[in-house]
Amino acid sequence: MRILPLTLISVAAITLAAGVYFYWEHSARYPSTDDAYLDANTVRVAPLVGGRVARVYVRDQQHVRRNDRLFDIDPAPFSLTLREAEARLALAQQGAASALGELRAAEAEVKNREVLLGNAKTIASRNAHLVAQGFLSHQSGDDAAAAVKSAAAELALAQAKAYQARMALGNKGEQNEHVREALAALGKAQLDLQHTQVSAACDGVITEFALHPGDTLQENAPVFALICEQEYWVDANFKETQLDRIRPGQPAEIRVDMYPNKIFAGKVENIGGATGAAFSLLPPQNATGNWVKVTQRVPVRIAVTQRDPRFPLRVGTSASVTVDTTSLRHP
Repeated sequence: MRILPLTLISVAAITLAAGVYFYWEHSARYPSTDDAYLDANTVRVAPLVGGRVARVYVRDQQHVRRNDRLFDIDPAPFSLTLREAEARLALAQQGAASALGELRAAEAEVKNREVLLGNAKTIASRNAHLVAQGFLSHQSGDDAAAAVKSAAAELALAQAKAYQARMALGNKGEQNEHVREALAALGKAQLDLQHTQVSAACDGVITEFALHPGDTLQENAPVFALICEQEYWVDANFKETQLDRIRPGQPAEIRVDMYPNKIFAGKVENIGGATGAAFSLLPPQNATGNWVKVTQRVPVRIAVTQRDPRFPLRVGTSASVTVDTTSLRHP
C-alpha cells in the first residue's frame, strides 16, 4: 500500500523534472521577450524655404506616394528674386565683356608704345652716330636720347594700365568671377523657387498634421511627420543572458499586441553594441558599496519580412518576439 504513493511521487517528480528541462531547453533555443516595440523610418517634413502656405494637398492620416505634392509655399517672392538674379547675371556678363574690351585696348596701346620705343631707339642710335661724325649738334643727340626715355616711360605706363585691366577682368567668359557669382545666385534663386513645392520623400502615411493655407512657416522647421512604409522593424530588448545563441539572419516570430492572433514573420538584422542604459541621460554608477547586480537588456533589431495589408502596423505599438536560434547557428 505504501509502494503506490512512492511510485506516484517518483513519476510526478520525474515528470516535473522533465517539464523543467524541456522548458529550459525550449527557452534557450527559442528566446523571447515582450519588451519590444514596432518602429519605422519617420521623415519630419520641413520646408527648405520659409514663407506663407499657399495650398495644401493632403490631410492627416492620408496615404501618399513618393513625390506626391504635399503643400506649396507662396512662390511670388521667390519669382521676383529669380528675375533679379537673371538681371544681375546679364549685368555681370556685360561688365565682363566691357572689361575684356578695355583689356584688349590696353594691350593694343602696349604694342603701339613698343613700336614707338623701337623707333625712338633707332633714331637715337642714328643721331648718336651722326653727332660723333660732326654732322649733327650734341643737342640733337640729347633730344633723341630724351625721346627714348619718354617712349620707355609711356610703354611702362601702358603696361601698367594693361595689367590693371587684366586684373579687373579676371577670368574670361563663363569663368569670370563676377559671372560665376551671378550664376550661383541665379542657381540658388531657381532652387528656392523649386523648394516652394514640397513633395513626399517616400510612400507612407501622414501623421501629426495640422497645416492650413495662410500659415507662415520657417525654413527647416518641421511641420508634420511622414511614416515611410517601405520598412518596418521591431526593437526587441532581450536580456543579456539570452544573447548567447542569437545571431543576425535567424528567423523570428512577431506578435503585435494589436493583433494577438496574428503572427508576423521576421528576421534578426543586428544586435546592439550597448545596453539601453549605457547611453541614458543618467547611466548607472555601479562603483558603490550598495551595488546590486541587475540583468541588463540589449536592443536587437528584428526586421518584419512579411506584412499583411489587413493588419496595418503602427509605429510605437507593443510586440512580443521569439527567435529561432536553431537556424544559422554559429559556434
